[in-house]
Amino acid sequence: MSSIFSKIVSGEIPAHVVAETNDFLAFLDVNPLVMGHVLVIPKKEIDYIFDMDEESYFGLTLFAKIVAKGLKEAFPCKKVGIAVIGLEVPHVHIHLIPMNAVNDMNFSKEKLSPSQEELTEAATKIKAQL
Repeated sequence: MSSIFSKIVSGEIPAHVVAETNDFLAFLDVNPLVMGHVLVIPKKEIDYIFDMDEESYFGLTLFAKIVAKGLKEAFPCKKVGIAVIGLEVPHVHIHLIPMNAVNDMNFSKEKLSPSQEELTEAATKIKAQL
């Protein structure tokens, strides 16, 4: 059974994509902690980040770094936080979160529910910086 992220990669489920290569995809979290919260994934479905081969792991990390630079320009913040939790979806994903306070990375707080229009606007802002 494919993960929800594999369905996004295949186009079965729509997403607000901000960056894409042959191997990696970055898209907005639909229930973000803060606006601009991006998920970065390998297109190949792998459950655990440390099970990735070295080339894929380093490629994903470099791709995340590029996306984070654009994200910081699009959503001015002190830093872009990075988190790998991966318990809820069995597909490697890196969270990139614009941070102005430590609590911006608190995954137990209530998540936002932006409209499709707000997500489209956020994705457009990030893409413009990449």
